[in-house]
Amino acid sequence: MRVGVLTGGGDCPGLNAVIRAVVRKGVQEYGYDFTGFRDGWRGPLEGDTVRLDIPAVRGILPRGGTILGSSRTNPLQSENGIHRVKENLAKCEVDALIVIGGEDTLGVATRLSDEYGVKCVGVPKTIDNDLSATDYTFGFNTAVGIATEAIDRLHTTAESHMRVLVVEVMGRHAGWIALHSGLAGGANVILIPEQRFDIERVCGWITSRFKASYAPIVVVAEGAMPKDGEMVLKDGTLDSFGHVRLSGVGEWLAKEIEKRTGKEARTTVLGHVQRGGTPSAFDRWLATRFGLHAIEAVRDGDFGKMVALQGTHIVRVPMGEATARLKTVDPELYTEVGVFFG
Repeated sequence: MRVGVLTGGGDCPGLNAVIRAVVRKGVQEYGYDFTGFRDGWRGPLEGDTVRLDIPAVRGILPRGGTILGSSRTNPLQSENGIHRVKENLAKCEVDALIVIGGEDTLGVATRLSDEYGVKCVGVPKTIDNDLSATDYTFGFNTAVGIATEAIDRLHTTAESHMRVLVVEVMGRHAGWIALHSGLAGGANVILIPEQRFDIERVCGWITSRFKASYAPIVVVAEGAMPKDGEMVLKDGTLDSFGHVRLSGVGEWLAKEIEKRTGKEARTTVLGHVQRGGTPSAFDRWLATRFGLHAIEAVRDGDFGKMVALQGTHIVRVPMGEATARLKTVDPELYTEVGVFFG
């Protein structure tokens, strides 16, 4: 059997660990051959491949990013995109495809599997941790660690200058990174997409913090929105899946805070730093387990499924179910951490 592997969407720590586990177990235990597709769905769309074998995956466990490259290419955009994908899979003699990605990448795999008979197994990848079928996705733990370290460092400079520091982290629809890193880093305000914020209340928390002779840290997810307004954007451009490109709420928030409180405010946008570099031990462990179970699903012929972490067990769930809805922050959980605001 020949198995194809691709990584789509934003890069993320742990992708290489999945690839390594898939290839090592697939070659050593099942005698499979592997073909890697370059740059997400662009690979099968254009027939751009790279050979995957055990020597190719040696030493990649601690490496961030993905040796296969990634992109947000959407084969569903063009009229003959699906036909080209199927044609190139046949030309490469690929019998099954392991798709490592988030909501959009796995959404394409679901269509290919359900409607066009392509044998796909999914592996969940998103640092936002917003796929509902799995307790955690790899990359999230690393992103939270990086954001927490940044917040820790910013506390000292905020207090040295007695200014407000706004930290913008990733999170389009779900505020998991903001919530976890903000709580772990001792932020005084945490703003997430699930809860529209009142700018006056935010300024009240900041003023209260200054009265205690401490400089406040505000952590805001890129998709957070003010109560009386819309999502703040740098520009209105869209990616190939129709998502508007985010970033800008941190800068907007800092200006509003300065204007309303008279206190100096500065913004730090962590951006791609959150998903770059070496994966944490937890993410290497989780990604490796996902890879091992994904190739087992291929061996079992259990296609149209995604591997997922539920409790401490790796299970298989239908890909359509996995991408049907996002996992967002429970309002009760957000209220729970509110005791630290201000």
